[in-house]
Amino acid sequence: MTTEMGQEIFQVDAFTNKPFAGNPAAVCVLPRSRDDGWMQNIAKEMNLSETAFLLRQDDGSYNLRWFTPATEVPLCGHATLASAHVLWEQGYLQPEETARFHTLSGLLTAKRIGEWIELDFPMQVPAASEIPADLIKALGTKPKYVGETNRNYLVELDSEEIVRNLQPDFSLLKTLPVQGVIVTSQGTNSEYDFVSRYFAPNVGIDEDPVTGSAHCCLAPYWRDRLGKDNFLAYQASARGGVIKVSCQGDRVLLGGQAVLVLRGELVDG
Repeated sequence: MTTEMGQEIFQVDAFTNKPFAGNPAAVCVLPRSRDDGWMQNIAKEMNLSETAFLLRQDDGSYNLRWFTPATEVPLCGHATLASAHVLWEQGYLQPEETARFHTLSGLLTAKRIGEWIELDFPMQVPAASEIPADLIKALGTKPKYVGETNRNYLVELDSEEIVRNLQPDFSLLKTLPVQGVIVTSQGTNSEYDFVSRYFAPNVGIDEDPVTGSAHCCLAPYWRDRLGKDNFLAYQASARGGVIKVSCQGDRVLLGGQAVLVLRGELVDG
């Protein structure tokens, strides 16, 4: 809760069950509305891939916005997971309550299922795209497939090993006309159905450790390739993270765990 001195802020590692893994997000539960510039400055100060800002509504739902250090984004999975974790762990919501978030991507919900949190997100079906020459140069390998959503390229590579060892040219990726690039392959050397990584230098994130929103696109892609609706996925960044993924109509259910690692105070209130 907000203290007398200032505004509490939390840092949560999302899509992991242990500290210092998964994807860290900052979460700020606001006692009152704040302007965009203030929120952007806080996100820049936290210098994480996303900082989430929550404002409670009269019906018990929350307005939720996400900011990278550089800009506001329309959808973020790990910071939504982190937000739900904070609301339950800090007593803003009871364990059996569903967290409801009003966002730039519509109404999103989160439920507790044992030790896991399940997010309900909109599906993003990729459309096949021509392969930009600069994308091949930036990745240093030729894709098997390139698709496009309204924000990202989705790139399938030949193997899990190539995905894990990829060292892209971020300066060249930044010239592409998209928010980010998702690279993926079928799981070949592990327990996972598919693996992925996500690069988004255009919004100030060279590589995002674990990206829930990317799986809104990965889910229908691998559903069509593998002929199934439920997956165990791994995002193969340096920190790494595990995501349970399920296709349900035009929605994607994302399951993850989260760990609170830091509680602080913004002294400007």
